[in-house]
Amino acid sequence: MDKPQEEMQELGFFAIYKEAIKTIHSMKKIFTQITLTFILPLSFIFLAHFIIVSIIDWKIERDERSVYYSNVENEHLYRKLSHEWIGYWIFKIIYLSTLLLFSLLATAAVVYTIANIYSGNDVTFKTVLKVVPKVWKRLALTFLWTYFGFFIYNVVTGVVFFIWSTTTTYSTFAIVMFYILLAFYFIGFVYITALWQLASVVTVLESAYGLKAMMKANSLIKGKRWLSWFVFFGLYCIFVGILILFFVFVWDGFLGIIVGLVCVFLVMVLFLVGYVVQTMLYFVCKSYHREPIDRMGLSSQLGGYLGEFEPAFKVNNDIQLGQPQVQV
Repeated sequence: MDKPQEEMQELGFFAIYKEAIKTIHSMKKIFTQITLTFILPLSFIFLAHFIIVSIIDWKIERDERSVYYSNVENEHLYRKLSHEWIGYWIFKIIYLSTLLLFSLLATAAVVYTIANIYSGNDVTFKTVLKVVPKVWKRLALTFLWTYFGFFIYNVVTGVVFFIWSTTTTYSTFAIVMFYILLAFYFIGFVYITALWQLASVVTVLESAYGLKAMMKANSLIKGKRWLSWFVFFGLYCIFVGILILFFVFVWDGFLGIIVGLVCVFLVMVLFLVGYVVQTMLYFVCKSYHREPIDRMGLSSQLGGYLGEFEPAFKVNNDIQLGQPQVQV
């Protein structure tokens, strides 16, 4: 993070990843502490839930078949099946809540740490632990607005696919249209993800959060949309590759245990790089729009988290997106 702000806008696809890895390497100790505290549990919970859900699904399917092929009413089996479904949804709620909590804590820790590195501050893990609880509620509100956006997006997409399925007949043209619609859906999905990640950084470093953070992220991403899309598309491709490796080998006895542990490590590293990359992308977008980042001011403002919240970056009212302030 030793690049001047005006040079940040020149970072391309590979340069952002390179800068992210360089930043992690320069502060190995604190990033290792953050990873072991927040990202390792996040990675383990994420992958372990697939195994647990598969086991629960197998038990439910087995008991449902028993009920279906049974010639007599079996109250005990019905009660057992009901308890299994209740347990399934309780587990899902606990899993999603825990996953969200660790994700928000990891985001806050990484973004705050990188901002301190950028400003030239000496940051310790103890300081990060003090700051993180003060940020995660703001991040949760931003996530809720993002979740609402994903929900609307999926509903609209579902309606479009429903109309397609009811108005077309099976033909080569219909199949081609299906894949075109699917490609557009995936492009939009990755773009919303990029907005969410950028909004998360805005939430930590600026006064905006929730819907305002999403709007700010949408303004920042202008001019860097395709760069942002490809950055997160790259992360998604690696992520899918790890999941495929996990699902292919995880059920294979001792080899499955070894591969499972390797996948936990790979997901952990990918999550860490992803959190750093989203912060790098924020700096790139700020630089592209020539929104000034005063390192001395940032240094003092980051200290505000140890008292009352203060936004890390404040943009002068005279400065608009893409319009640098002119000295007369």
